[in-house]
Amino acid sequence: MQIDLTGRKVLLGVTGSISAYKACDAARLFVKAGADVHVVMTPSAERFVSALTFEALTRNPVLTEKSESWSGTLNHIDLGKQCEVFVIAPATANSINKLSKGIADNILLQTALAFKGPLLVAPAANTQMLKNHYTEGSIKMLKVNDIEIIEPQSKLLACGDTGNGALAEPEEIFFQTARALLREPFWTDRRVVVTGGGTREKIDEVRFLSNYSSGKMAKAMATALYLRGADVCYLTTADTDALPQSIYTIAVEDAEEMLDYTQDAVRVAKKGVMSKASMNSSDPRMLIQKRPFLFMAAAVSDYKPKFPQKGKLKKGALGKEWSLELTETPDILVSLNKDGISTVAFKAEMDAQNGFENARALLDKKEVDAVCYNLLQDSSSFGSDENEITFITKEKAVPLGKADKLTLAQKILDEAKVLADD
Repeated sequence: MQIDLTGRKVLLGVTGSISAYKACDAARLFVKAGADVHVVMTPSAERFVSALTFEALTRNPVLTEKSESWSGTLNHIDLGKQCEVFVIAPATANSINKLSKGIADNILLQTALAFKGPLLVAPAANTQMLKNHYTEGSIKMLKVNDIEIIEPQSKLLACGDTGNGALAEPEEIFFQTARALLREPFWTDRRVVVTGGGTREKIDEVRFLSNYSSGKMAKAMATALYLRGADVCYLTTADTDALPQSIYTIAVEDAEEMLDYTQDAVRVAKKGVMSKASMNSSDPRMLIQKRPFLFMAAAVSDYKPKFPQKGKLKKGALGKEWSLELTETPDILVSLNKDGISTVAFKAEMDAQNGFENARALLDKKEVDAVCYNLLQDSSSFGSDENEITFITKEKAVPLGKADKLTLAQKILDEAKVLADD
Protein backbone atom coordinates (compact mmCIF):
# COMPACT_ATOMS: atom_id res chain seq x y z
CA MET A 1 0.00 0.00 0.00
CA GLN A 2 1.40 3.35 -1.05
CA ILE A 3 0.44 6.33 1.11
CA ASP A 4 0.12 9.53 -0.89
CA LEU A 5 1.90 12.57 0.57
CA THR A 6 2.20 14.43 -2.71
CA GLY A 7 2.85 18.12 -2.10
CA ARG A 8 3.20 17.75 1.68
CA LYS A 9 6.29 19.31 3.25
CA VAL A 10 8.22 17.32 5.87
CA LEU A 11 11.10 18.58 8.01
CA LEU A 12 13.41 15.80 9.21
CA GLY A 13 15.77 16.52 12.09
CA VAL A 14 18.84 14.31 12.62
CA THR A 15 20.91 14.31 15.82
CA GLY A 16 24.19 12.60 16.70
CA SER A 17 23.14 8.99 17.25
CA ILE A 18 24.73 5.88 15.75
CA SER A 19 21.27 5.20 14.26
CA ALA A 20 21.45 8.39 12.17
CA TYR A 21 21.89 6.20 9.08
CA LYS A 22 18.28 5.00 9.54
CA ALA A 23 17.13 8.57 8.96
CA CYS A 24 18.24 8.05 5.35
CA ASP A 25 15.68 5.26 5.00
CA ALA A 26 13.00 7.43 6.61
CA ALA A 27 13.80 10.25 4.18
CA ARG A 28 13.57 7.82 1.27
CA LEU A 29 10.10 6.65 2.40
CA PHE A 30 8.83 10.23 2.55
CA VAL A 31 10.24 11.01 -0.90
CA LYS A 32 8.72 7.82 -2.33
CA ALA A 33 5.31 8.91 -0.97
CA GLY A 34 5.65 12.19 -2.87
CA ALA A 35 6.57 14.48 0.04
CA ASP A 36 8.90 17.43 -0.25
CA VAL A 37 11.53 16.59 2.38
CA HIS A 38 13.88 19.06 4.07
CA VAL A 39 16.60 18.07 6.56
CA VAL A 40 18.27 19.84 9.46
CA MET A 41 21.30 18.27 11.18
CA THR A 42 23.20 18.90 14.39
CA PRO A 43 27.00 19.14 14.14
CA SER A 44 27.35 15.77 15.89
CA ALA A 45 24.98 14.12 13.39
CA GLU A 46 27.39 15.03 10.61
CA ARG A 47 29.96 12.77 12.25
CA PHE A 48 27.76 9.78 11.30
CA VAL A 49 26.07 10.80 8.03
CA SER A 50 27.06 13.60 5.68
CA ALA A 51 24.70 16.38 4.66
CA LEU A 52 25.50 15.47 1.06
CA THR A 53 23.78 12.09 1.56
CA PHE A 54 20.50 13.75 2.51
CA GLU A 55 20.82 16.29 -0.29
CA ALA A 56 21.14 13.42 -2.77
CA LEU A 57 18.09 11.66 -1.29
CA THR A 58 15.83 14.69 -0.99
CA ARG A 59 17.11 16.96 -3.77
CA ASN A 60 16.97 19.82 -1.25
CA PRO A 61 19.80 21.69 0.53
CA VAL A 62 20.40 20.57 4.11
CA LEU A 63 20.39 23.05 6.99
CA THR A 64 23.52 22.79 9.14
CA GLU A 65 25.52 25.20 11.27
CA LYS A 66 27.76 25.89 8.27
CA SER A 67 25.07 26.09 5.56
CA GLU A 68 22.65 28.45 7.36
CA SER A 69 22.01 31.53 5.25
CA TRP A 70 19.90 34.64 5.79
CA SER A 71 19.95 35.64 2.14
CA GLY A 72 17.37 32.94 1.42
CA THR A 73 15.13 30.51 3.34
CA LEU A 74 17.83 28.06 4.50
CA ASN A 75 17.79 29.18 8.14
CA HIS A 76 16.24 28.02 11.40
CA ILE A 77 13.27 30.40 11.10
CA ASP A 78 12.23 30.24 7.46
CA LEU A 79 12.79 26.50 6.94
CA GLY A 80 10.25 25.67 9.64
CA LYS A 81 7.73 28.05 8.11
CA GLN A 82 7.88 26.07 4.87
CA CYS A 83 7.12 22.70 6.46
CA GLU A 84 3.93 21.21 7.87
CA VAL A 85 5.43 18.66 10.26
CA PHE A 86 8.79 18.26 12.01
CA VAL A 87 10.07 14.83 13.01
CA ILE A 88 13.36 14.44 14.90
CA ALA A 89 14.70 10.94 14.21
CA PRO A 90 16.94 9.95 15.81
CA ALA A 91 16.71 12.11 18.92
CA THR A 92 19.51 11.57 21.43
CA ALA A 93 19.00 11.80 25.19
CA ASN A 94 20.97 15.03 25.11
CA SER A 95 18.63 16.55 22.52
CA ILE A 96 15.51 15.31 24.35
CA ASN A 97 16.59 16.86 27.64
CA LYS A 98 17.46 20.16 25.98
CA LEU A 99 14.27 20.22 23.93
CA SER A 100 12.08 19.78 27.01
CA LYS A 101 13.78 22.77 28.68
CA GLY A 102 13.60 25.04 25.65
CA ILE A 103 17.38 25.07 25.25
CA ALA A 104 18.43 25.96 21.69
CA ASP A 105 22.22 25.74 21.52
CA ASN A 106 22.46 24.17 18.05
CA ILE A 107 20.81 24.69 14.67
CA LEU A 108 18.32 21.82 15.06
CA LEU A 109 17.09 22.89 18.49
CA GLN A 110 16.79 26.48 17.32
CA THR A 111 14.63 25.26 14.42
CA ALA A 112 12.50 23.17 16.78
CA LEU A 113 11.97 26.10 19.18
CA ALA A 114 10.74 28.27 16.31
CA PHE A 115 8.51 25.58 14.75
CA LYS A 116 4.74 26.01 15.16
CA GLY A 117 3.39 22.79 13.63
CA PRO A 118 3.17 19.17 14.87
CA LEU A 119 6.48 17.97 16.34
CA LEU A 120 7.39 14.28 16.66
CA VAL A 121 10.42 12.89 18.49
CA ALA A 122 11.90 9.42 17.98
CA PRO A 123 14.32 8.67 20.86
CA ALA A 124 17.48 6.63 20.28
CA ALA A 125 19.86 6.14 23.21
CA ASN A 126 21.37 3.67 25.61
CA THR A 127 18.76 2.06 27.89
CA GLN A 128 20.18 3.58 31.06
CA MET A 129 20.30 7.04 29.48
CA LEU A 130 16.61 6.75 28.62
CA LYS A 131 15.77 5.34 32.08
CA ASN A 132 17.56 8.18 33.83
CA HIS A 133 14.97 10.17 35.75
CA TYR A 134 16.03 13.37 34.01
CA THR A 135 15.35 11.86 30.58
CA GLU A 136 12.12 10.21 31.70
CA GLY A 137 10.96 13.54 33.10
CA SER A 138 11.89 15.29 29.86
CA ILE A 139 9.89 12.80 27.77
CA LYS A 140 6.88 13.30 30.05
CA MET A 141 7.24 17.05 29.66
CA LEU A 142 7.34 16.74 25.87
CA LYS A 143 4.15 14.65 25.93
CA VAL A 144 2.42 17.21 28.16
CA ASN A 145 3.26 19.82 25.55
CA ASP A 146 1.60 17.74 22.79
CA ILE A 147 4.85 16.52 21.27
CA GLU A 148 4.37 12.98 19.98
CA ILE A 149 6.91 10.35 21.00
CA ILE A 150 7.68 7.60 18.47
CA GLU A 151 8.55 4.87 20.94
CA PRO A 152 11.97 3.19 20.65
CA GLN A 153 12.50 -0.55 20.33
CA SER A 154 13.90 -3.08 22.76
CA LYS A 155 16.77 -5.02 21.16
CA LEU A 156 20.55 -5.41 21.12
CA LEU A 157 21.94 -1.87 21.06
CA ALA A 158 25.09 -0.65 19.31
CA CYS A 159 26.84 -0.33 22.67
CA GLY A 160 26.37 -4.06 23.33
CA ASP A 161 23.59 -3.71 25.92
CA THR A 162 20.21 -5.28 25.34
CA GLY A 163 17.17 -3.18 26.23
CA ASN A 164 14.90 -0.34 25.24
CA GLY A 165 16.50 2.47 23.25
CA ALA A 166 16.88 1.44 19.63
CA LEU A 167 15.38 3.84 17.12
CA ALA A 168 11.94 2.88 15.83
CA GLU A 169 11.90 1.31 12.40
CA PRO A 170 11.87 3.83 9.52
CA GLU A 171 8.45 2.50 8.45
CA GLU A 172 6.98 3.32 11.86
CA ILE A 173 8.55 6.80 11.80
CA PHE A 174 6.97 7.27 8.38
CA PHE A 175 3.53 6.02 9.52
CA GLN A 176 3.36 8.23 12.59
CA THR A 177 4.56 11.30 10.70
CA ALA A 178 2.07 10.64 7.90
CA ARG A 179 -0.67 10.37 10.52
CA ALA A 180 0.28 13.79 11.90
CA LEU A 181 -0.17 15.17 8.38
CA LEU A 182 -3.35 13.31 7.40
CA ARG A 183 -5.42 13.13 10.60
CA GLU A 184 -8.75 14.91 10.49
CA PRO A 185 -11.11 16.05 13.26
CA PHE A 186 -13.98 13.71 12.43
CA TRP A 187 -11.96 10.50 12.83
CA THR A 188 -9.41 11.64 15.42
CA ASP A 189 -9.82 9.67 18.68
CA ARG A 190 -12.94 7.92 17.34
CA ARG A 191 -13.00 4.24 18.27
CA VAL A 192 -13.33 1.95 15.25
CA VAL A 193 -13.44 -1.84 14.95
CA VAL A 194 -12.32 -3.48 11.69
CA THR A 195 -12.58 -7.21 10.93
CA GLY A 196 -10.73 -8.87 8.09
CA GLY A 197 -9.51 -12.06 6.46
CA GLY A 198 -11.20 -15.39 5.86
CA THR A 199 -12.03 -17.48 8.91
CA ARG A 200 -10.59 -20.97 9.24
CA GLU A 201 -12.93 -23.71 10.45
CA LYS A 202 -11.04 -26.65 11.93
CA ILE A 203 -11.48 -30.16 10.49
CA ASP A 204 -8.60 -31.69 12.43
CA GLU A 205 -5.25 -30.45 13.71
CA VAL A 206 -3.82 -29.96 10.19
CA ARG A 207 -6.86 -29.29 7.98
CA PHE A 208 -9.47 -26.53 7.86
CA LEU A 209 -12.24 -25.03 5.72
CA SER A 210 -11.69 -21.47 4.56
CA ASN A 211 -12.06 -19.12 1.58
CA TYR A 212 -9.91 -17.05 -0.76
CA SER A 213 -10.13 -13.76 1.17
CA SER A 214 -6.68 -12.18 1.50
CA GLY A 215 -7.63 -9.57 4.10
CA LYS A 216 -6.03 -6.79 2.01
CA MET A 217 -9.16 -4.61 1.93
CA ALA A 218 -9.53 -4.81 5.71
CA LYS A 219 -5.84 -4.01 6.15
CA ALA A 220 -6.30 -0.96 3.90
CA MET A 221 -9.31 0.13 5.98
CA ALA A 222 -7.35 -0.20 9.23
CA THR A 223 -4.43 1.77 7.77
CA ALA A 224 -6.64 4.54 6.36
CA LEU A 225 -8.44 4.90 9.70
CA TYR A 226 -5.13 5.04 11.59
CA LEU A 227 -3.82 7.74 9.25
CA ARG A 228 -6.93 9.83 9.87
CA GLY A 229 -6.42 9.63 13.63
CA ALA A 230 -8.87 6.91 14.66
CA ASP A 231 -8.36 4.57 17.60
CA VAL A 232 -8.38 1.30 15.65
CA CYS A 233 -9.01 -2.25 16.88
CA TYR A 234 -8.25 -4.66 14.04
CA LEU A 235 -9.40 -8.29 14.23
CA THR A 236 -7.99 -10.48 11.48
CA THR A 237 -7.18 -14.00 10.39
CA ALA A 238 -4.53 -12.67 7.99
CA ASP A 239 -1.02 -11.36 8.59
CA THR A 240 -0.42 -7.89 10.03
CA ASP A 241 2.80 -7.18 8.14
CA ALA A 242 3.40 -3.58 7.04
CA LEU A 243 0.79 -2.22 9.44
CA PRO A 244 1.47 0.68 11.83
CA GLN A 245 2.46 -0.75 15.20
CA SER A 246 0.06 1.59 16.99
CA ILE A 247 -2.92 -0.30 15.56
CA TYR A 248 -4.25 -2.69 18.20
CA THR A 249 -4.52 -6.07 16.49
CA ILE A 250 -6.18 -9.32 17.56
CA ALA A 251 -5.47 -12.58 15.73
CA VAL A 252 -8.52 -14.82 15.29
CA GLU A 253 -9.13 -18.17 13.60
CA ASP A 254 -12.75 -19.30 13.28
CA ALA A 255 -16.21 -17.74 13.12
CA GLU A 256 -17.02 -18.25 16.80
CA GLU A 257 -13.75 -16.68 17.87
CA MET A 258 -14.39 -13.79 15.48
CA LEU A 259 -17.84 -13.29 17.01
CA ASP A 260 -16.57 -13.36 20.60
CA TYR A 261 -13.76 -10.88 20.00
CA THR A 262 -15.92 -8.60 17.84
CA GLN A 263 -18.57 -8.46 20.56
CA ASP A 264 -15.90 -7.52 23.12
CA ALA A 265 -14.32 -4.93 20.80
CA VAL A 266 -17.69 -3.33 20.04
CA ARG A 267 -18.53 -3.22 23.75
CA VAL A 268 -15.26 -1.39 24.47
CA ALA A 269 -15.73 0.94 21.49
CA LYS A 270 -19.16 1.99 22.73
CA LYS A 271 -17.60 3.33 25.91
CA GLY A 272 -16.27 6.06 23.64
CA VAL A 273 -13.25 8.32 23.65
CA MET A 274 -13.49 11.99 24.44
CA SER A 275 -11.82 14.25 21.93
CA LYS A 276 -8.91 16.35 23.22
CA ALA A 277 -11.02 19.50 22.82
CA SER A 278 -13.79 17.94 24.88
CA MET A 279 -11.46 16.78 27.63
CA ASN A 280 -9.96 20.26 27.95
CA SER A 281 -13.36 21.92 28.12
CA SER A 282 -14.91 23.01 31.42
CA ASP A 283 -18.35 23.10 29.78
CA PRO A 284 -20.15 19.79 30.53
CA ARG A 285 -22.12 20.18 27.29
CA MET A 286 -18.84 19.75 25.41
CA LEU A 287 -18.24 16.30 26.89
CA ILE A 288 -19.76 14.42 23.94
CA GLN A 289 -18.58 10.92 23.08
CA LYS A 290 -17.81 10.24 19.43
CA ARG A 291 -20.01 7.57 17.89
CA PRO A 292 -17.93 4.43 17.19
CA PHE A 293 -17.82 2.54 13.87
CA LEU A 294 -17.64 -1.11 12.84
CA PHE A 295 -16.30 -2.07 9.39
CA MET A 296 -17.12 -5.76 8.93
CA ALA A 297 -14.78 -6.71 6.08
CA ALA A 298 -14.04 -10.27 7.23
CA ALA A 299 -15.13 -13.16 5.01
CA VAL A 300 -16.74 -15.39 7.62
CA SER A 301 -17.33 -19.04 6.71
CA ASP A 302 -21.02 -19.95 6.50
CA TYR A 303 -20.42 -23.52 7.67
CA LYS A 304 -18.00 -25.45 9.85
CA PRO A 305 -17.31 -29.14 10.45
CA LYS A 306 -19.83 -30.47 12.94
CA PHE A 307 -17.29 -32.72 14.65
CA PRO A 308 -13.74 -31.25 14.47
CA GLN A 309 -11.21 -33.95 15.29
CA LYS A 310 -8.18 -33.98 17.55
CA GLY A 311 -4.95 -35.12 15.99
CA LYS A 312 -4.60 -35.84 12.27
CA LEU A 313 -7.17 -37.94 10.43
CA LYS A 314 -5.43 -40.72 8.49
CA LYS A 315 -6.15 -41.12 4.80
CA GLY A 316 -6.17 -44.89 5.16
CA ALA A 317 -8.87 -44.77 7.84
CA LEU A 318 -11.03 -42.35 5.83
CA GLY A 319 -11.12 -44.46 2.66
CA LYS A 320 -11.60 -43.34 -0.93
CA GLU A 321 -14.62 -41.19 -0.12
CA TRP A 322 -15.05 -38.85 2.81
CA SER A 323 -18.35 -37.26 3.78
CA LEU A 324 -17.83 -34.24 5.99
CA GLU A 325 -20.87 -33.20 8.03
CA LEU A 326 -21.19 -29.42 8.33
CA THR A 327 -23.19 -27.12 10.57
CA GLU A 328 -23.98 -23.41 10.21
CA THR A 329 -21.72 -20.85 11.83
CA PRO A 330 -23.11 -17.88 13.79
CA ASP A 331 -24.01 -14.79 11.74
CA ILE A 332 -21.84 -12.13 13.35
CA LEU A 333 -23.64 -9.06 12.02
CA VAL A 334 -27.03 -10.44 13.05
CA SER A 335 -25.74 -11.45 16.49
CA LEU A 336 -24.14 -8.10 17.37
CA ASN A 337 -25.91 -5.43 19.36
CA LYS A 338 -25.54 -2.55 16.92
CA ASP A 339 -27.21 0.12 19.05
CA GLY A 340 -24.94 3.14 19.37
CA ILE A 341 -22.49 2.09 16.66
CA SER A 342 -22.42 2.84 12.93
CA THR A 343 -21.96 -0.40 11.01
CA VAL A 344 -20.63 -0.94 7.49
CA ALA A 345 -20.82 -4.40 5.94
CA PHE A 346 -18.80 -5.69 2.98
CA LYS A 347 -20.48 -7.86 0.35
CA ALA A 348 -18.67 -9.67 -2.47
CA GLU A 349 -20.85 -11.11 -5.23
CA MET A 350 -20.31 -12.98 -8.50
CA ASP A 351 -23.89 -12.58 -9.71
CA ALA A 352 -23.79 -9.60 -12.06
CA GLN A 353 -27.57 -9.62 -12.47
CA ASN A 354 -28.65 -9.81 -8.82
CA GLY A 355 -25.49 -8.92 -6.88
CA PHE A 356 -26.35 -5.28 -6.29
CA GLU A 357 -29.83 -6.09 -4.95
CA ASN A 358 -28.40 -8.85 -2.77
CA ALA A 359 -25.98 -6.35 -1.27
CA ARG A 360 -28.63 -3.70 -0.72
CA ALA A 361 -30.86 -6.27 0.99
CA LEU A 362 -28.27 -6.51 3.79
CA LEU A 363 -29.31 -3.03 4.99
CA ASP A 364 -32.57 -4.49 6.32
CA LYS A 365 -31.65 -8.15 6.64
CA LYS A 366 -28.68 -7.50 8.92
CA GLU A 367 -29.64 -4.01 10.12
CA VAL A 368 -26.47 -2.29 8.98
CA ASP A 369 -26.06 1.36 8.04
CA ALA A 370 -24.15 0.85 4.81
CA VAL A 371 -22.82 -1.87 2.52
CA CYS A 372 -19.65 -1.86 0.43
CA TYR A 373 -20.58 -3.91 -2.63
CA ASN A 374 -17.93 -5.57 -4.79
CA LEU A 375 -18.68 -7.58 -7.93
CA LEU A 376 -16.04 -10.28 -8.49
CA GLN A 377 -15.21 -12.03 -11.76
CA ASP A 378 -13.97 -15.34 -10.31
CA SER A 379 -11.63 -16.69 -7.61
CA SER A 380 -8.68 -14.91 -9.25
CA SER A 381 -10.24 -11.60 -8.14
CA PHE A 382 -9.24 -12.37 -4.55
CA GLY A 383 -5.89 -11.10 -3.30
CA SER A 384 -5.52 -8.36 -5.90
CA ASP A 385 -4.20 -4.92 -4.98
CA GLU A 386 -7.16 -3.19 -6.63
CA ASN A 387 -10.89 -3.31 -6.04
CA GLU A 388 -14.11 -1.73 -7.29
CA ILE A 389 -16.73 -0.76 -4.72
CA THR A 390 -20.18 0.78 -4.59
CA PHE A 391 -21.07 2.37 -1.25
CA ILE A 392 -24.74 1.66 -0.54
CA THR A 393 -27.01 3.28 2.07
CA LYS A 394 -30.81 3.45 2.26
CA GLU A 395 -30.70 6.89 0.66
CA LYS A 396 -28.33 6.28 -2.25
CA ALA A 397 -25.66 4.18 -3.92
CA VAL A 398 -22.32 5.85 -4.67
CA PRO A 399 -19.94 4.16 -7.15
CA LEU A 400 -16.41 4.69 -5.82
CA GLY A 401 -14.78 3.39 -8.97
CA LYS A 402 -11.83 1.04 -9.38
CA ALA A 403 -8.61 1.89 -7.56
CA ASP A 404 -5.96 0.51 -5.26
CA LYS A 405 -7.42 -0.63 -1.97
CA LEU A 406 -5.95 2.13 0.19
CA THR A 407 -7.42 4.78 -2.12
CA LEU A 408 -10.79 3.02 -1.97
CA ALA A 409 -10.56 2.82 1.82
CA GLN A 410 -10.08 6.61 1.93
CA LYS A 411 -13.15 7.07 -0.29
CA ILE A 412 -15.20 4.76 1.93
CA LEU A 413 -14.26 6.83 4.99
CA ASP A 414 -15.34 10.00 3.21
CA GLU A 415 -18.77 8.49 2.50
CA ALA A 416 -19.09 6.88 5.95
CA LYS A 417 -19.05 10.24 7.75
CA VAL A 418 -22.77 10.69 7.03
CA LEU A 419 -23.50 7.62 9.21
CA ALA A 420 -22.53 9.39 12.44
CA ASP A 421 -24.89 11.71 14.30
CA ASP A 422 -22.22 13.64 16.23
